[in-house]
Amino acid sequence: MKLTKHIPNILTLLNLSSGLIALLYVFKQNWFWVAFFVSLGIFFDFFDGLVARTFKVSSPLGLQLDSLADMVTSGVVPAFVMSFLLAHSLNISLLEPSGNVKYYWALSGLIIALASAYRLAKFNIDSRQSTSFIGLPTPANALFIISLALIFFNEDYQAISRFLNNPYLLSLLTILSAYLLNAEIPLFSLKFKDFSWQNNQSKYILIFSSILLISFLSYAAIPLIILLYIILSLNFKANEITH
Repeated sequence: MKLTKHIPNILTLLNLSSGLIALLYVFKQNWFWVAFFVSLGIFFDFFDGLVARTFKVSSPLGLQLDSLADMVTSGVVPAFVMSFLLAHSLNISLLEPSGNVKYYWALSGLIIALASAYRLAKFNIDSRQSTSFIGLPTPANALFIISLALIFFNEDYQAISRFLNNPYLLSLLTILSAYLLNAEIPLFSLKFKDFSWQNNQSKYILIFSSILLISFLSYAAIPLIILLYIILSLNFKANEITH
C-alpha cells in the first residue's frame, strides 16, 4: 500500500520530466520531439489522476505537484513555442536578445505561461471543476499551440504556413489562448462515470471525430479538434439548461 500511494506522484514527475525535455527541444527548434514529449507528459498527466482515484490515494501534495508539472509541460513549453513562432514571423532570432521592439513583441508569446499559471492556481481552489472544467484546460491549449508549430514548419502545409506567418495573427492567437484558459466557459471532461451513450454523447462524438480528423489531416486536425471540443461543450451545457 505504501508503494501504491507513491505511483500517482511518480507519474506526475514523469510528466514534469517530459516537459523539461520538451523545453530543451523547443530551443533546438525540433518541433516533432517537442510535440512527442509534451504528448507524453499529457499522457502521464491523465493517468496520474486516474491511478490516484482508482487506488484512492489522492492527496493535497499530489494536487499541487500536478499543477507544478502542468505549468512546465502545458504552460511554459507552449509559451516559448509561440515566442519562437512570433520571432520567425518577425524575422528575428529569439536566441539573440536585443532591445529591439520586435524582440519584445516575440517575447509576448510568454503571456501564455502567465495565463496558464493563473488558470492552474484557480483550478486548485475552484470546487466547481471537480467533474468538469471552467475555461480551456492547459493540456488542450498546449496541444493547440504546438500543433501550430508543426503546421508552420511543415512543407506539406505551405498555404496554411503562409497564413500563419503573420505576427499580428499570432499575437491574436496568443491573446485568444490566454482568454480561453481563464474564461468562464464550462467545458466537459473526458472522465466517464458510465459508458452509456445518453450520458456521454458529447464525449463519444469528440473521440470518434478526433480519430477521423487525425486519420485524414494528421496533426493539422488538432486546432479543429480543440474548436469542436469547445462547441460540443457549449452545446452540452445548453442542453443541460433546457432539460
